[in-house]
Amino acid sequence: MIAIRKSEARGHANHGWLDSYHTFSFANYYDPKYMNFRSLRVINEDVINGGKGFGTHGHTDMEIITYVLEGALEHKDSLGTGAVIKPGEVQRMSAGTGIQHSEFNHSPSDPVHLLQIWLLPDRNGLTPSYEQRDFPLVERRGRLRLVAARDARDGAVKIHQDVDLYAAVLDKDARVSHVLQSNRYAWVQVARGSVLLNGLALEQGDGAAVSDESELVIEATADAEFLLFDLA
Repeated sequence: MIAIRKSEARGHANHGWLDSYHTFSFANYYDPKYMNFRSLRVINEDVINGGKGFGTHGHTDMEIITYVLEGALEHKDSLGTGAVIKPGEVQRMSAGTGIQHSEFNHSPSDPVHLLQIWLLPDRNGLTPSYEQRDFPLVERRGRLRLVAARDARDGAVKIHQDVDLYAAVLDKDARVSHVLQSNRYAWVQVARGSVLLNGLALEQGDGAAVSDESELVIEATADAEFLLFDLA
């Protein structure tokens, strides 16, 4: 079964400096039908104006992944991390017992476009930690590249949950497939372009919850970029 979450049905908040779309309930947007999908709690698509961002704030007991589509995001945290996240890089921050951080557009003028993802951890009270890795376009083009996993295999960032997260960039008419083991679920989030997911059309910003499917076939109907979550 595949249930499509259309882009225009998402929660939306425009704060002037921040234009944000919420796939699941977040902040002032609440929909009891879209609180989470399995351990996937948040997918926010954010566009932040030049020179703007989120001041220092705290998180606890959450796995936070940042995936930048355009521009660059500057990060600072209470662990002493100072970093700039660019397209192709994946940031993982385990909030655990508590972490303070800030996120700002690294550019004074150009917007930054990103997906921020929250996953519920497999246990609370973890020691806070940070990781960032680059996954060049050549590794994501035409294939599903594992970018985050509990066992950190194949150079993926380590997340504290039974989730495999893949990123892919497809040229028009290119196709990839993914086998779902029994008792596994999937979420597909289209970041750019458009695809067919087992024959169902998904456009930019659309997501799809997948259950009771043994294989996913994803074909680009235009140049596309998407994330695939394989979830317990």
